[in-house]
Amino acid sequence: MTHYRAPQWLLPDWPGLPDSVGVLCTTRRGGVSPAPYDDGHGRGGLNLGTHVGDGPKCVERNRDILRAELPAEPAWLTQVHGIHVVDAATVSHDEPPPVADASFTNARSHVCTILTADCLPVLLCDVEGRTVGAAHAGWRGLADGVLQQTVKAMRDAGAGELMAWLGPAIGPNRFEVGQEVCDVFLAKAPVDDLDLVRDAFVPIVGRPGKYFANLYTLARLALRSVGVDHVSGGDFCTVSNSGRFYSYRRDGVTGRQASLIWIK
Repeated sequence: MTHYRAPQWLLPDWPGLPDSVGVLCTTRRGGVSPAPYDDGHGRGGLNLGTHVGDGPKCVERNRDILRAELPAEPAWLTQVHGIHVVDAATVSHDEPPPVADASFTNARSHVCTILTADCLPVLLCDVEGRTVGAAHAGWRGLADGVLQQTVKAMRDAGAGELMAWLGPAIGPNRFEVGQEVCDVFLAKAPVDDLDLVRDAFVPIVGRPGKYFANLYTLARLALRSVGVDHVSGGDFCTVSNSGRFYSYRRDGVTGRQASLIWIK
């Protein structure tokens, strides 16, 4: 039997976050899921993903644990590493989650929600706390412009000056990629940013054509390209911390943690 212990939330260290905005990240700790979705120490894990092979009753119980901390049901998405953005206020909880990789809202008590297990969750809000958003930024989404599309959707909805927080993701010393990934980003980079993009890919000694990619740097560059310069976070590595975070790159079969933001 897998033993349960209280959840351990990750509360973002986000200077300047408006008082009107709520944020929360889950970890793998404090649920009821058994291995390989456990907490890394033989106790129940807080897996929130319905698509990873965990028992549906365990996932639903874990989601109940999370719901108790929130003003409303999270706006779950079917994430596909794309760039589609939806208004969280339009997400129906009586229908299958929409296919999208980001959401935003300027309505109170609608919870923008992203699930990850190595990809980068990015939370956004405007400095007045009137519009919030969340984006799923793996390398494909970053290269195709998911952050730029999320920022555009928020601005189209009336957002003012924006700020962002970068949540737990695979760290720059763990994310091995091939030449093709580096080439995709270089091909899409503005001329003035070419050197900065190159710096985000560190060659792996003795392995030609292999690099360590820095998702955090690539996200900061993407946000800067659309005028979002106030960016916090980027302090965690999901792969390195097996006792706190789920990691697909590390474990293969594993759970998902959530990053959430809402207007109170």
